[in-house]
Amino acid sequence: MRILAVCAVAHPGGAEIGLLRLARRLLARGHALTLATPAAGPLDDAGLPVVRLALGGLDRGAGARAAASFPRARRLAAAHDLVYLNGTVSGRLLPGLAGRRTVLHVHDIVDRVPRFWSCADAVLADSGAVAERLPGLQAHVVYCPVELDVPDAPAPWPPDGGGAARPVVGFVGRIEPRKGPLDLVRAAPAIRAARPDVRIVLVGDDPYDSAPAYAAQVRAAQDVEHIPWVPDGAAVMRHLDVLVAPSRQEPFGTVLAEAMAAGTPVVATRVGGLAEVVADGVTGRLVTPGDPAELAAAVLAVLADRERMGAAARAHAQQFGADAYADRVEAILLDAVGAPR
Repeated sequence: MRILAVCAVAHPGGAEIGLLRLARRLLARGHALTLATPAAGPLDDAGLPVVRLALGGLDRGAGARAAASFPRARRLAAAHDLVYLNGTVSGRLLPGLAGRRTVLHVHDIVDRVPRFWSCADAVLADSGAVAERLPGLQAHVVYCPVELDVPDAPAPWPPDGGGAARPVVGFVGRIEPRKGPLDLVRAAPAIRAARPDVRIVLVGDDPYDSAPAYAAQVRAAQDVEHIPWVPDGAAVMRHLDVLVAPSRQEPFGTVLAEAMAAGTPVVATRVGGLAEVVADGVTGRLVTPGDPAELAAAVLAVLADRERMGAAARAHAQQFGADAYADRVEAILLDAVGAPR
């Protein structure tokens, strides 16, 4: 297949990283893939052909401006067998791609389904929770891809000064209300009261400056260590004894799958797609969002059973491996273009 993959941004967020992991495997299987992005950015260095295609911007109400790109989108599509619309912003092009084979990949839990999404030949969803919000589209749940060979890199926090290394409980992600890191901050005193030897680290920043007051409150906390953003969050996972994801909403939870691939058990909230990633009581624990006391108790329980849960987590993560993901998605793409598998 010749695939035109349309991205809303040229910077590697979760949706773009997942696409690049898929692209590497599709290339190895003999397919060709071209990226379409609105402007220059780091994705230009991904080793794939790149073309420019405006989508109207990310601001609310900017979708109508994408219509100006319909003629260019049709010309680019004519040179490809399939247009892969990576995200709902890219889906703005669907009305202009009538008669072309298209796949829409929805990465978010949406509140509204535009009527024109039904024009796609196939719809992909990151989780069952995402698919449930897409009535009538018969979305394929494909989850998100993780690399099962976890990078070997040093921990980004200072080493312990002598003696045995202490257990490390950590959060990795954006410092914003939706991700809930302040709940781990509030759970920290109870965790440390029961386990004074535990280090609690928060790895990440608020790169979009979306909630500066919230981020400042997290950074000011005394019972945790704050580590700035690191370029490869997956490499951090092998240094954690428990990963905590106290999100208020999450379509999938790639950070959980990455931790489990490293053999690290997890504590996560029972929201969105997180319950589809975590086997409660087996690979970690699921808790109520916004309840620091329950969160602390779950962290302590997982620490006490870390070896068993870590081994189960590593085994459970195999289903989210990028190779298995490519198998699932490739089959859907081939069906969309009517090609034999």
